Amino acid sequence: MRILVTGAGGYIGSILVPMLLEEGYEVIALDRFFFGREKLPQENSQLKILEEDIRFFEKDILEDVDAIIDLAALSNDPTGELDPVKTWSINYLGRFRVATLAKLMGVKRYIFPSSCSVYGFQDEIVDETSDTNPLTTYAKANLKAEKDILTLADNNFTVVILRQATVYGFSPRMRFDLAINGMVKGFFKNGKIPILRDGTQWRPFVHVKDTSKAMILALEAPSEKVNKEIFNVGSDDQNYQIFDLAKRVAEAIGIPFEYEWYGLPDHRSYRVSFKKIKKVLGFEPEYNAEKGAVEVWEALKSGKLDPDDPKTITVEWYKYLLKEGVMV
Repeated sequence: MRILVTGAGGYIGSILVPMLLEEGYEVIALDRFFFGREKLPQENSQLKILEEDIRFFEKDILEDVDAIIDLAALSNDPTGELDPVKTWSINYLGRFRVATLAKLMGVKRYIFPSSCSVYGFQDEIVDETSDTNPLTTYAKANLKAEKDILTLADNNFTVVILRQATVYGFSPRMRFDLAINGMVKGFFKNGKIPILRDGTQWRPFVHVKDTSKAMILALEAPSEKVNKEIFNVGSDDQNYQIFDLAKRVAEAIGIPFEYEWYGLPDHRSYRVSFKKIKKVLGFEPEYNAEKGAVEVWEALKSGKLDPDDPKTITVEWYKYLLKEGVMV
């Protein structure tokens, strides 16, 4: 079975691609590789690497592709505000183009990794049937793509939407602009855990390997179980308030709870139910916040991760790429 993974060189893609290869899939890894090609396995006969833009690639790339996992996007809310027009052109128009071409070319399944950020601010625990409330360009583009791509689904074209919790954990294309990863790096570098004001905001979390596992479950599930369905990806016990999460991180890696505030108050706050993905797909995460924090801490201590790598803060790296005229 041949799987096209767009955004394959990113934080999730560089974990997902090796997992797919281990499962015996043939993989086409498509990306613009702003963070480097070396993050993916090299010299693998089952892996084809393509440097392409989802907005412009030739549809022939999709010949004999059985399924697509469409990770290509400008990631996270702050990055989305750098250039809202570009964010919209990639995160909405680009991904809708991929799905449309996929259906045209006879691809059988399209998996859209979206984000729980579409919920924005919510007082109550939300599930897949709840009203959405996207507050940023990134979240609005995700929601618009979800809605329009779902209209393409039919008996011959299975569409699955995965609204991911905030991701954490080690990846070859590391990100320290994600809450748990950033907390660990902050203490490693400065002796204090950085906490985004005001710390009372709720956010759900999922490990990068666990969300990749959810994508494979969505790939392998019978069409009648998943077609036209939306699944939140995470677990009920990993809904945390950010200040409490920081305490857990400190305790897990065995450090004193020293912290510092940063940023303006975060208006995004949501608790999410993950009962559906557990019931329908049998999804059970292997990681929790504590285990993920220890994983990142050990990678920093061993030198496996460089805390000063400029590519690990997505918004800053994109600013550099925009300034250099590399990103169009």
